[in-house]
Amino acid sequence: MGTSQNTKQTTNRQENQPQKVVQNSKSRDNGAKIIFDDPIFCAEFLRGYTDIELLKDVQPEDIEDISERFLPMWQEGRDSDSVKRIHLKGLSLFLIAIVEHQSGVHFDMCFRLLRYIVMVLTDYASEQDKLHQGITKTKDFKYPPIIPIVYYEGTETWTAACNFKDRVYLSDVLGKYIPSFEYVVVPLTSYSNEELIARRDELSLIMLINKLRSSEDFKKLKDIPQEYFRHLEKNTPEYLLQLISKIVAVFLYRLNVPRREVEHFTDQIKRREFDMLFDSFEAYDVQETRRISKEEGKAEGMAEFILEILSALDSVPEDLKERVLKETDLELLKKWLVLAIHAGTLQEFQSKAGI
Repeated sequence: MGTSQNTKQTTNRQENQPQKVVQNSKSRDNGAKIIFDDPIFCAEFLRGYTDIELLKDVQPEDIEDISERFLPMWQEGRDSDSVKRIHLKGLSLFLIAIVEHQSGVHFDMCFRLLRYIVMVLTDYASEQDKLHQGITKTKDFKYPPIIPIVYYEGTETWTAACNFKDRVYLSDVLGKYIPSFEYVVVPLTSYSNEELIARRDELSLIMLINKLRSSEDFKKLKDIPQEYFRHLEKNTPEYLLQLISKIVAVFLYRLNVPRREVEHFTDQIKRREFDMLFDSFEAYDVQETRRISKEEGKAEGMAEFILEILSALDSVPEDLKERVLKETDLELLKKWLVLAIHAGTLQEFQSKAGI
């Protein structure tokens, strides 16, 4: 789904508050966290990835973040979890969103969500009693629905029980006395790159980036159709470009990509040059890069040592200097070093070295 007309109408309001959004994500530098921090991303996620009919038309202005009420109560210090109040046509419901970064499956997710649900309902009851004293004790009072969602980035299949009842023994006998609810799991790896590209929205690019596991994965993104990037260039609000550039930068720094290369990428994003984004990218394998860097350092030092020895014989021509300094083969440089040590003249060295 592309960016909707209603979403575009809220762009100005969002762009007037870019500092708040950036501040929420800055300390964590996490692409998945940003999905639920930002109203536009969150709305796109709820519309396109939860398969809940009631949320198919949710817009950014319908979403109110109330996570700060509960952060002190998260026993695990889960500052990546969030709570939203969704306002829909005269009614409200709540959304508990958990970002699961672990590569493995969290098998006690049901109980964690049960505690979160109790916290949210307790807070709601307290709020309503303050507005209308004693209302929670009346016959007609009802609690709001809560939709628990787990956004899972791990590579393993999610095999944890999705209903709390399945985590309680004797549930087959005492089922009606046991709390029963299900949470929604949205596993990132269940979406192919082609499926994400077909959605043509800003969130799809974030999810494509979150799927990356290696530099080779990043290099494959150059195969994305140019039409996809042109759509983003035209429709993406300025402050979302800033967020996307931060996410890309974090991923590249983890690969030990040089700062200059990272800045080149982020500048292209900010200039809306998406179609050129991956053209010049070279895959960086961290260990291989370190090995090559180490060997290049040794080669440079040995070449300079050879030139010092040769300069004692005679003035070294510039073309010979350039040839020796350009050589990176350590074995060949070792041979040249031996020849330089035993050479009586500069011409003798050149002759035996074949330079």
